[in-house]
Amino acid sequence: MKHSKPKSFFVSDISRKEYPLNEKVNINTLKNSLVDFIMKTNPGVTIQSCLSVTELNKMRHQFIANTMEEESKDLSELEKMVLEKIKNNVTITDKLDADEKLQQLTTGQRIADRVATFGGSWRFIILFGLFILVWITINIAWLANKAFDPYPFILLNLILSCLAAMQAPVIMMSQNRQEEKDRERSKNDYMINLKSELEIRLLHEKLDHLIIHQQSKLLEIQEIQVEMLNDVLDKVSERRS
Repeated sequence: MKHSKPKSFFVSDISRKEYPLNEKVNINTLKNSLVDFIMKTNPGVTIQSCLSVTELNKMRHQFIANTMEEESKDLSELEKMVLEKIKNNVTITDKLDADEKLQQLTTGQRIADRVATFGGSWRFIILFGLFILVWITINIAWLANKAFDPYPFILLNLILSCLAAMQAPVIMMSQNRQEEKDRERSKNDYMINLKSELEIRLLHEKLDHLIIHQQSKLLEIQEIQVEMLNDVLDKVSERRS
């Protein structure tokens, strides 16, 4: 009576080829990340499938290469995103300059600004001083007997009073508008500082996320490499024994 020999081969669910039974590896004994990769690259494979050690080593190499490629893609995508943001981003200061250019001043505002600018300059002081000096000289020296405004220069005082009365509210209008501009600029400075703070915070979060992501990927690669080294050591030990 002949006894059938036990099978010394098995069929791999990856390639459907026969391999020695001592090379059989069940997929459910592998790491989850490697299992997901094997099932993703081989649609017909399930968690109960098996493969050979040779195929497992190939899958490990592919997993490491794929992980490194994904890392490089992530970095390139991040660089593209940053460049796109820099290219399309409109800073707050540019927006403020554009708003100031688009702002239309009324005729009264332009006159008030010019009067305030001229009234607060050395040119106005010198010209006004010369005007008073000429007025006094004409009424005292040249027209001593027929002066149209003799001492104490009542007409000159009236002109100066009227000029001050007219100039003061015009300058006040210009100052009020300048105060509005200063308040708006203070608000915009706050917005710029807030935007900078938020961008710095976002940058820190992105860096932290990138570091954590890379560390987890590197840890997975190291674990796969350690498993490969252990397999090599096991084979060496078997050959020696």
